[in-house]
Amino acid sequence: MEGLAQLVPGFAKLGGGLSIGLGALGTGIGMGVLVGKALEGMARQPESAGLLRTTMFIGVAFVEALALYALVITFLLIF
Repeated sequence: MEGLAQLVPGFAKLGGGLSIGLGALGTGIGMGVLVGKALEGMARQPESAGLLRTTMFIGVAFVEALALYALVITFLLIF
């Protein structure tokens, strides 16, 4: 039982590292797909560029919020 108590802080730091790493990976992939598809839509229909740009920025804000949630979880696990 004492050995397990010594491992818990290490596993918490490992979990924190995995949390921010996977959170940043998912955020990067999601943002790349989001911006790429928005630019593709603007290239296909230039008259709808304003609406696509607005929608893209809203989507980027939601994706960034997920990255911030991963950062908060990381801090909670590490400290």
